[in-house]
Amino acid sequence: MTEVTRAEYCVIACAEAWRDAGEVLASPMGLIPSVGARLARLTFSPDLLLTDGEALLVTPDGTVEGWLPYRQHLALVTGGRRHVMMGASQIDRYGNQNISCIGDWERPKRQLLGVRGAPVNTLNNPTSYWIPRHSRRVFVEKVDMVCGVGYDHAGGARYHRIPRVVSDLGVFDFDTPDRSMRLASLHPGVTSEQVREATSFELAVPDDVPRTRPPTAEELRLIREVIDPGNTRAREVGA
Repeated sequence: MTEVTRAEYCVIACAEAWRDAGEVLASPMGLIPSVGARLARLTFSPDLLLTDGEALLVTPDGTVEGWLPYRQHLALVTGGRRHVMMGASQIDRYGNQNISCIGDWERPKRQLLGVRGAPVNTLNNPTSYWIPRHSRRVFVEKVDMVCGVGYDHAGGARYHRIPRVVSDLGVFDFDTPDRSMRLASLHPGVTSEQVREATSFELAVPDDVPRTRPPTAEELRLIREVIDPGNTRAREVGA
């Protein structure tokens, strides 16, 4: 077995977001989250629902296995039975996410995607995040605009939960007394100090941070030979 790449560790970290999820709709956004969701379906989360992005339920190889009408999709969205993994142009210590603009709302320096479905996603079902380039520009003290709702703005929403944030450096959660971001695991070759230097706010860092688990031989075979033989994962994380 050849050496496991950083991208493949990121795939595993994303897949773990759906471990034992049961019959919930996975909504991965991005190459590596998509590979991760399909891997989870093929291994430890066989009941996971995958879609073609429109109206069909599909198997990991794209075979149609069901129909998801829009009204049923909305029922899943608002009832906590979907787990989204989105991106973030900015994310802060409490998990607030920004994909709308950089700078002051009245005169932004840069226009981005817009709020889109981020508030509904984060208030109505679990939402994780995938960030392929961990930097101080993304992990900020305070987001310029709240699109995805963090723990300090959720107001006790019934289905609000941020299970994990995955970056090219490690995995993060909010398992702290004040629900601020915590370093949960480091990818191989990364140090806690590197993560601190690439983060604009003070992270909760345990004394002994574990390493992100490696893929099993079977998981690696599925990633390389079945799910992503073209190695598209390297487009997001080249290491």
